[in-house]
Amino acid sequence: MLDIRWKQRYENFSLAFSQLAEFLEQETLNKFEAQGLIQCFEYTFELGWKTLKDYLESEGFDVKTPRSTIQTAFQAEFIPDGHVWIDMLEKRNLMAHTYNERFAAIAEQLIRNEYYTALKNLHAALRDRI
Repeated sequence: MLDIRWKQRYENFSLAFSQLAEFLEQETLNKFEAQGLIQCFEYTFELGWKTLKDYLESEGFDVKTPRSTIQTAFQAEFIPDGHVWIDMLEKRNLMAHTYNERFAAIAEQLIRNEYYTALKNLHAALRDRI
């Protein structure tokens, strides 16, 4: 059952990841598009860590929280960029302030320059295990 669960969640993560990739194909975004990008990132990140949690549980790990999921995945050498994942987790509060254009611009740069790559790596690693 746990094996099926992570694969089902992976399908949703994969769809969200594709939408995020579409956003990032655009070099410049107006403020409304930037808000959409940030929201897309937020749900892609949520699906990413939850898919990772389900995968780790199917492998026999006991993880409950986002932080413990990330730490376990890093220790098991499943994700190479644990520090980026922890940063994504901690910056979720910043992401809630998309109405502030300065915060939105910072969030967009983090997504483009760091977070997307971490999500892309997870997407590929999980795809290889299906």
